[in-house]
Amino acid sequence: MKITVRPACPNDLEFLAKFDRHVPREKMEKLVSDGFVLTAMCGKSFAGWLRYGFFWDEIPFMNMLFVLEDYRGNGVGTALVREWEKLAAAKGHGTVMTSTQANEMSQHFYRKLGYRDMGGFTPFGEEYEIIMGKRLER
Repeated sequence: MKITVRPACPNDLEFLAKFDRHVPREKMEKLVSDGFVLTAMCGKSFAGWLRYGFFWDEIPFMNMLFVLEDYRGNGVGTALVREWEKLAAAKGHGTVMTSTQANEMSQHFYRKLGYRDMGGFTPFGEEYEIIMGKRLER
């Protein structure tokens, strides 16, 4: 399966709005316009996306990584994360971060990609949130 990762474009907004309900459409339009969303394609089909921002306004922080169920286990998530890491390193960043809840399996995925636990916190009424980070090679 050939995976292509590219910056999201306005034509992707319908797909993103359908599946990423964590941000309003207007915010998603701005994120896409500003280059903060990557999409993964398998052939001509959407397979997933990665959305990010910044922690402390300076460290790239992955807010959302999502792979559609039919494409899981085929390297789509890894391709998205690796492309994001390359982009961050090319822009001069030495570290990237993300988080996941302690009861989610994604923590193991991130650890396989070289992410390390950096701490965490418990949001009111929610599971423990693990903060993870990775140093990048430039």
